[in-house]
Amino acid sequence: MPNEKLEKLEHEQYVAERKLTAAKHREKRLESEIKQLTRSERTHRLCTRAGMLETFLKEPTVLTDDDVMELLTFIFHSEAVQKKLNLLIENRKEMEQPNGS
Repeated sequence: MPNEKLEKLEHEQYVAERKLTAAKHREKRLESEIKQLTRSERTHRLCTRAGMLETFLKEPTVLTDDDVMELLTFIFHSEAVQKKLNLLIENRKEMEQPNGS
């Protein structure tokens, strides 16, 4: 009788350990999927915004990466641009807050 109880408990332990292992594998798969989706969203955002930038460059193939960086640095050091950027960020954050609070 005590052996039956011991065997039953050992079997329950085995089943619980298998479920734990399966849950850990599932967690790793989900984490990997989240990373992939985040990476895909970032890549999409970068490509979209790079395309937007290129629409404003007269001859984007002539300019080097350093030229574009110099231009962006010049633009974003403008006080008016910084104020507009801060306003856009502030407005977006307000819109994202639940119940407008």
